[in-house]
Amino acid sequence: MKQKQNDRTVTKENGQAAQPKRRADMPLFLGNAKDAANRQNAAQKAQVRREGAAAERAEARSAGREEKREQKQPFAPNGKQKKFSKKGRGRNPVKIMFLGGVGEIGKNMTAIEYGNDIIIIDAGLTFPDEELPGIDLVIPDISYLVANKNKIRGLLITHGHEDHVGGIPYLLKEIDMPVYATKLTLALADNKLREHRLNKVQMNTVRPGDRVKLGCFTVEFINVNHSIAGAVALCIDTPNGRIFHSGDFKIDLTPVAGEPIDLSRIAEIGREGVKLLLCESTNVERQGYTMSETVVGTTLDHLFSENVNRRIIVATFASNVHRLQQIVDLAAKYRRKVALSGRSMLNVVDAATKIGELTIPEGVLIDVEKIKNYFDREIVIVSTGSQGEPMSALTRMASGEFNKVTIGSNDTIIISASPIPGNEKMIYRVINNLYRKGANVVYESLEKIHVSGHACQEELKILHSLLDPEYFIPVHGEYRHLKRHAQLAVELGMSENKILIADIGNCVELTKDNMQFGESISSGSRLVDGSSLEGKENSVVMKDRKHLSEDGIFVITACVSERTGDLLSEPAVVNRGFVMPENADYASEISRIAVNLANQVDIAGDTDNTEYAAAIKKAVKNFIYKKTKQNPVVMANIVRI
Repeated sequence: MKQKQNDRTVTKENGQAAQPKRRADMPLFLGNAKDAANRQNAAQKAQVRREGAAAERAEARSAGREEKREQKQPFAPNGKQKKFSKKGRGRNPVKIMFLGGVGEIGKNMTAIEYGNDIIIIDAGLTFPDEELPGIDLVIPDISYLVANKNKIRGLLITHGHEDHVGGIPYLLKEIDMPVYATKLTLALADNKLREHRLNKVQMNTVRPGDRVKLGCFTVEFINVNHSIAGAVALCIDTPNGRIFHSGDFKIDLTPVAGEPIDLSRIAEIGREGVKLLLCESTNVERQGYTMSETVVGTTLDHLFSENVNRRIIVATFASNVHRLQQIVDLAAKYRRKVALSGRSMLNVVDAATKIGELTIPEGVLIDVEKIKNYFDREIVIVSTGSQGEPMSALTRMASGEFNKVTIGSNDTIIISASPIPGNEKMIYRVINNLYRKGANVVYESLEKIHVSGHACQEELKILHSLLDPEYFIPVHGEYRHLKRHAQLAVELGMSENKILIADIGNCVELTKDNMQFGESISSGSRLVDGSSLEGKENSVVMKDRKHLSEDGIFVITACVSERTGDLLSEPAVVNRGFVMPENADYASEISRIAVNLANQVDIAGDTDNTEYAAAIKKAVKNFIYKKTKQNPVVMANIVRI
């Protein structure tokens, strides 16, 4: 994989990559994370500063004295600074096109276009529901991007979760473009690209504080906290003003690793002026603040100390490297070996250790095959399956189908994750099965063993107050999340006519003095089945699959003479997935229907078999519906001999 530090396009100062600066006069950023009163007071002060700054700008405009902001000039690819030409800039709208991640949780993808330049933010996936039988993954429809691929200047990835990086291979198979992301995000994306044999992608490593020039856009990467290392927000300078994309974030002043969210730089960006804010909405319904990741570490330490003589199994998201680090540290503290179970867990740990995001002391990590050589008190198994996924390691352990780990009465299983909406039944089925095997199970409703990676209401208020955007579009959430976030912005003083709630396929046009909906683009979902794409959700294939799953199928096979058209044997009838009434024998009746129709159709002259086959299908459908009120798929196969 072609990977490099993005030296040519990153702004430098004194030969070093520009680093975000912190201001000492912002107590909000340096205060005690547990002191909610101080944080609330700081938020109120930020609101006062915001209102004061807005009043000053209004006064300056009325007096005709508003000063032009001085902007840093990014380095061009040839290493020379280029000043922006204002001639002709800003006359056309900047288009923000939503291909995923609005009105839904998952498959995040947004494209920003101006003139002949397009940049893409994230390329995620989501998992299918029961309405999509047999489908493995769902990704955004990128037909608009394919049609305009000559305009695309790059793909910007905010972090390494599946709903933001899972669709990258399918995008890059169709469009060649450079990718920009932090180290861990690129490492996780690299694993996916190798699985798809995409080995020539231009991967550019960036760090918080770096700025890249992509066509008419200049993008700065801002450090944020999330449930995965290497998460960033994006500050995008466009010809019509600055767009700030929050990515997935929370405000964690005591992170397990890395730096706290760079609120100092965010406040500075707000003072410089933000035209449009795109902000995530996942936890907008939750009041207060999201707990720090360190809270989980304290709970895990308590559980380790309480279960010193038992085997411990922890199920968590493989991508949560900070959680993995805490488990590894506790294993070392309590002199336990760590065994990993699950392909994604092995891949993430391998990628994170190679780039230094995860530190495992020598001798702590062992192969899961070797756990039989140790006492229970000497082992911690870290497993996938925190969402009850059918083929995950924990699910197979719970059902007794995982031959490497047998669950027993001396096991304590810690499920360190919250149920994703829709997964509750699967998770509780796994928990029930674990209890049946005698294990002790600890999950979120019993202990504080998981914290969200998404901002709650007070954190969202802080971001809005610091950035003070002119316009706002909530993203990353179902419609109720987006609507509640819009209401929150109004509560903070923003006018309703400055806010839009977008849907997939919407194109928002941003000019220097307006924001409105433009003409929608081709959009929707593409379905991945194995290694192939099945088209859109309303495709014939999906309609057939749903029909088969609901009503089953009947197949009637009739052998006829090529020369005379006579039936050579009684037609065979096979059905699958059809609920047959008790003592019913429809096969013989359907066979007789096919025999009777053979006498009514000119089979010898029906050389392509369409007339006889159509007659059988129609008659059998009518027969079954009259008998059962069911409507199975009926197929007629005519064999000429």
